[in-house]
Amino acid sequence: MKITGIFFKGRFKYGVNTVLLILMVLAIIVLVEILLTRHHLRFDLTETKRYSLAEKTRKILKNLDKEVKTIAFYGVGEFGRAQIEELLEEYTYHSQKFSYEFVDPARNPGKTKEYEVKSHGTIIMESGSRRERTFRRDEESITNTLFKVIREEKKIVYFLKGHGEGDISRDYSEAKKAIEEENYQAKELVLLREKDVPSDASVLVINGPKKDLFESELESISRFIQQGGKILFMIDPFAAPALTSFLRQYGIELREDMIIDKLSRVFGGDYLMPIVSSYESHPITEDLSLASFFPLARSIEIAEKPGEGIEVQTLAKTGQGSWGEVNKESLKEGKVGFTEDEDAIGPLTVAAVASVATGDKKSKARIVVYGDSDFARDTHLNLSGNKNLFLNTIGWLAEEESLISIRPREAHFTPIILTKSQARLSFWLPVVLLPAIVLGIGAGILSYRRWRG
Repeated sequence: MKITGIFFKGRFKYGVNTVLLILMVLAIIVLVEILLTRHHLRFDLTETKRYSLAEKTRKILKNLDKEVKTIAFYGVGEFGRAQIEELLEEYTYHSQKFSYEFVDPARNPGKTKEYEVKSHGTIIMESGSRRERTFRRDEESITNTLFKVIREEKKIVYFLKGHGEGDISRDYSEAKKAIEEENYQAKELVLLREKDVPSDASVLVINGPKKDLFESELESISRFIQQGGKILFMIDPFAAPALTSFLRQYGIELREDMIIDKLSRVFGGDYLMPIVSSYESHPITEDLSLASFFPLARSIEIAEKPGEGIEVQTLAKTGQGSWGEVNKESLKEGKVGFTEDEDAIGPLTVAAVASVATGDKKSKARIVVYGDSDFARDTHLNLSGNKNLFLNTIGWLAEEESLISIRPREAHFTPIILTKSQARLSFWLPVVLLPAIVLGIGAGILSYRRWRG
């Protein structure tokens, strides 16, 4: 009995020690997992650091002092989801205040409606009461969206007043609301009361003046451009001839006509509402896929040789079946037709962009001209792609120089060139020699066991 008791006592003691040892090992494994999850290290060994964020992005994330949540509206297995998930994971690695989630629009229509998501692939960032969105999956777009959502300052967009322009609280209330949702402040400006355009103006909008501007106002606008100002001109047909002369010096000619577009009938519109379904390559039109409608628009002509330091390009054109009607009497009577010697045949430019060099080499003035102001009014802003085009224009004018530019990293192809002897070695070593060694060791062990037993 005494021997048996000692035996069982010994077994119990060893059993307890084994259990304690197992628990200690498990505790160490859990602790290591927690530490690795919170303080894990990642190494990018690619030549161009293809899988690493840019230094500017890392700096923004390092200094992030508020919670930022990203919601990516992608379906399960949808094209582009893996790419954006990998990128967002990099952002969370550099900041604990950055988080993300995926929402399938088809499975979660409530949340899709709450965030006013119109298409798959929409990425929304929110911080506090602020909300920004992008449709692109590259680091530059994600970082710029992050920059905008955490930015405290509100840039001011001034709308000119005093020449019969539409009121931003009545005629452009939807545009005003959309601008404010993009974290800008919209104000009206009576330039006759001011010596110059206010210094805090990020963008000046001249929206469909019915009467000409005074010479002193044009001088103020000219000084604003010379200082690197950003201006959006929306000039209706046969209006404000002084502005026509003013814009000519920047390589943009407003024609004295009204665009007729028969294609509009296909979309249930009027002949006097030209359609733009294809755009020229530019940051403003980069993400646009919807057609835009321009009721009562005039055509624009680009100078072949603009002045020194001025770069001009077309932004949007009408279709082949359009033309610029110059006969006002025919327009009043509703009897229009293309006159070869007088009217310009389509495609016709309806929007143009100019960059003007200033004394500051780092900054250029930006000018965007539309031959129509009605496309941004409440009656037409939410029609097809009009709103996106308008907001992209304001965004480009106000943000281009302050946002971050990140060049995409390309994968370099670096081939391995082997000599004949190296090629033979790379075949014989893994394919023949190593398997032969493993087989020899196995055969030796088997022979030894047979000899022993």
